Amino acid sequence: MRYVVFNQKGGVGKSTITCNLAAISAAQGLKTLVVDLDPQGNSTHYLLGGPQEDADVSAAEFFDQTLKFSARPKGPEDYVIQTPWEGLDLMPSHPSLEELHGKLESRYKIYKLRDALSDLAETYDRIYIDTPPALNFYTRSALIAAQGCLIPFDCDDFSRRALYALLENVQEIQADHNDELAISGIVVNQFQPRASLPQRLVQELIDEGLPVLQPYLSASVKIKESHQQARPMIHLDARHKLTQELVALHDALQAA
Repeated sequence: MRYVVFNQKGGVGKSTITCNLAAISAAQGLKTLVVDLDPQGNSTHYLLGGPQEDADVSAAEFFDQTLKFSARPKGPEDYVIQTPWEGLDLMPSHPSLEELHGKLESRYKIYKLRDALSDLAETYDRIYIDTPPALNFYTRSALIAAQGCLIPFDCDDFSRRALYALLENVQEIQADHNDELAISGIVVNQFQPRASLPQRLVQELIDEGLPVLQPYLSASVKIKESHQQARPMIHLDARHKLTQELVALHDALQAA
């Protein structure tokens, strides 16, 4: 199964959700890959403890190869590295993704990621794709390559307003490029159950029939510690409330 974690709004927890769900998949014995398409490289930092130094083994180099002719092209597995966590691999980000964007878009390389991940699906049970906070070449490539779309929602009115346009964009990709793509659900992040606004906003989404996933992910300072130590929650504190919510969310996705 290939999931894309997508929201055009920044700061909603895309990388946190991507890496933690992937770490849980790997911890449960599923061979798992994270693909980091955000030039900022937050997922890469989270899983490696820093940026990927070798530009030749990165998502940027994978896309750069698609712009060239080679008698012996590398396979997609050549752009994947191991993380410190057993069963969890990474196609890292690199800042040069930013400068490649225009070339890739003008040469219409939009289906190359889909082809690569279809090949890698023979090796991996789960693939999670982290995306930049924009509807651009990389996010479209990810939506075309994925089977399920997870949409982080951080319980504010700006996120709610942006959500409707985002859903329309996903539906357009479904109609024009990828009829296998399904909206797997809206992931409520940084939820504060004692505050009235988050409760009201989430309930309104439910009342509108939108696929809001359970459980909601609690707001916690522990996640900042997780980022700082470059240890997904399942490896930092398996008994923490947020970890248990992430595991329950992961298991609900697998059961769907």
